[in-house]
Amino acid sequence: MNCASCYKRPLHGFGHAMTIRNMIHRLLAVVVLLALGSCATPPAGPGTVGLARIEHIVVIYAENRSFDHLYGMFPGANGIADATPEQYTQVDRDGKPLRELPPSWEGKNPDSAFPHRLPNRPFRLDGPPLDLPLTQQVRSPVHKYYQHVEQINGGRNDRFAAVSDAGGYVMGYYDGSVMKMWQWAKDYVLADTFFMGAYGGSYLNHQWLICACTPRDAGAPVKLRAQLDERGWLKRRPGTPASAADGKLGLFDGEVTPDGYSVNTTQPPYQPSGIPPAIGSDPRFTDPARYRLSPQASKTIGDTLSAKGVTWAWYAGGWNAAVQDGVQPPNVQRNVIYNEKKGAVNFRPHHQPFNYYARFAPGTSDRERHLKDYTDLVRGIERGELPQVAFYKPQGSLDENPGYTDVMSGDAHIAALVAMIYASPLWKSTAIIVTYDDNGGFWDHVAPPKGDRWGPGSRVPAIVISPFAKRGYVDHTMYDTTSIIKLITRRFGLEPLPGVRANAGDLTAAFDFGQ
Repeated sequence: MNCASCYKRPLHGFGHAMTIRNMIHRLLAVVVLLALGSCATPPAGPGTVGLARIEHIVVIYAENRSFDHLYGMFPGANGIADATPEQYTQVDRDGKPLRELPPSWEGKNPDSAFPHRLPNRPFRLDGPPLDLPLTQQVRSPVHKYYQHVEQINGGRNDRFAAVSDAGGYVMGYYDGSVMKMWQWAKDYVLADTFFMGAYGGSYLNHQWLICACTPRDAGAPVKLRAQLDERGWLKRRPGTPASAADGKLGLFDGEVTPDGYSVNTTQPPYQPSGIPPAIGSDPRFTDPARYRLSPQASKTIGDTLSAKGVTWAWYAGGWNAAVQDGVQPPNVQRNVIYNEKKGAVNFRPHHQPFNYYARFAPGTSDRERHLKDYTDLVRGIERGELPQVAFYKPQGSLDENPGYTDVMSGDAHIAALVAMIYASPLWKSTAIIVTYDDNGGFWDHVAPPKGDRWGPGSRVPAIVISPFAKRGYVDHTMYDTTSIIKLITRRFGLEPLPGVRANAGDLTAAFDFGQ
């Protein structure tokens, strides 16, 4: 009903000599006012009104560190001090507790850089006997899909050392209080029950960040498919030592599940890719070593944002340089992608999830509109003109991934970006979420919640920074990577993506819009 037509008769005033007729008109007036109230659009709930004050959501995605590994000593958080022997005692391959943590392996020999015979419990990496500061680059433990499933072991988290190529090193953690982002976490919100969206590594978790889905690749060669035992764990190769103390685990692993889902690092079908361009040949090749994922068509958060007319972009450090490098012939030296020399960009193609989707193929308007370089992000902040949703992936040298960079370089970079937004006109209407794609193979003592076939995996740090965020708050709400999609979806009224987990929070518990 049109509210203007609810009541059109003139209202009568009241005189000193009120007649019965006037009294009737007075009562009718009250009824009319009630009717008008029922015709009006009801006010939005306080949560919806509050979220509408957030005009920009910025997601910063760092690399490969578990919560205990970096923030296990954070005051008020569920950290290392809260871990019980039942939660940290590691078992050997036969399921019995290890006498001591096993060695890290370098080929068939123990890695001399990481002494073993340490007690079977967590230990400080930045203390004796290793004394490894956060400024030092260290090795990257295995962090692949099926290994992670076994390491978690149904929530017991007791097979991290036995299944890793890094042995007891995965139980190491830091005093992260020297990090710049630690102070931002102290001032705003640190979520200590935030889990990586999928088991395994960076490739799959970037997919879960944008689509809450696992890529399908039914045509993958048999050589790329994992072989599983009756427990759903990887089959052991003949000759594998019975104990983690005697050698690393030999496994029949693969990039693809037996039923054709892509779970471990596979290169994108489009440049920039870890596989150089091949002129005049099938871009996927037939050689498993040079295999690319076929173009994907699943619905992403980018699709739902665009459908609603919400502006958005994926910014990546080194994107422009990597695109330029990726159009060169294969015989030209590649200086950008996977170059791990000090000072190099070290662009990681499998960290660019939209480059796997046909909608964002080279030459499309969506690619031109939404896939941007870090310099575009900085320029937008300086102008106060960011899109409504911005994802940012630092280049490899600044993403904190062990194996090719240190923690402090990336931490300082991300903190500087946060400070840049804080000092800009954008700050008053922005929510920043800083989190990590996966645990990097490092142990965490909290069991992931019950989920689905793909995850969630281990806990990772997550920090919420905003003028609307609670101050000095540790948020114990259960979240995972799909919570970011859930927040964006709720804020902008988007079509929900089916893979987003119903039991994961939407990050609104981190905000106080009454501030």
